[in-house]
Amino acid sequence: MSFFWRPALIFLQAAFNQSAFTPPNKTQEKFRYHTEEPLLLQIAPLIFKLHTIALWWIAAFELVAALNHHAGTSLSPSLSTYLDAALFPASRSQNLITPIFVAGILLVAVGSWIRVRCFHELGKLFTFDLTMHPEHKLVTSGPYAYVRHPSYLGSILVVIGFTFSHLTPGSLVVECLLGYVGSALVWAVWWAWTMAVAKSRVLAEDRELQKKFGAEWDAYAANVKFRFCPGLL
Repeated sequence: MSFFWRPALIFLQAAFNQSAFTPPNKTQEKFRYHTEEPLLLQIAPLIFKLHTIALWWIAAFELVAALNHHAGTSLSPSLSTYLDAALFPASRSQNLITPIFVAGILLVAVGSWIRVRCFHELGKLFTFDLTMHPEHKLVTSGPYAYVRHPSYLGSILVVIGFTFSHLTPGSLVVECLLGYVGSALVWAVWWAWTMAVAKSRVLAEDRELQKKFGAEWDAYAANVKFRFCPGLL
């Protein structure tokens, strides 16, 4: 039954991701700010939704591939042969539970946990679009005691985790869909977009919070110097 470990871990990864990228609150349009940023950066909530759907599909296809290749569950021999060639080519006939794959699963789990903690700390104030609620307060507890924008750290860890799990040799995406060059291109574009969104948003959030809280924000920013990662960013 060892061949089920990979799809099982990907289903677990998808569940973590679902918890981290399901909006905890609806955006109230009248409280939004930073709406002048480029459209490509404003669609972050849509990208979250799309990659969540994509991960569930990857998990499902990994399960089909494992069942067909190892258990021979297909009722049609011709269909079984076709599926095996499409989803489990010779290049995948190896140990698919590699250290980098496991590292990717763990990074998504940690990143998702950080984001969910942020949801709980901010409560009704956390929205996927940038908003400033009339009753907004400066939250400095939980993950916010260590970095000013921990939810973005969580997102970055998830993107790195996806890369390790699904854009490396042996993965269904690399071996059966995009190939090495295509996977590298997707990773580069996705990483550049993620960092552009994070930078644009944290700068806007810092400005808005300083404007609203003044000296209280200045003291917090002086005490918690890093935006994303303690000692690095």
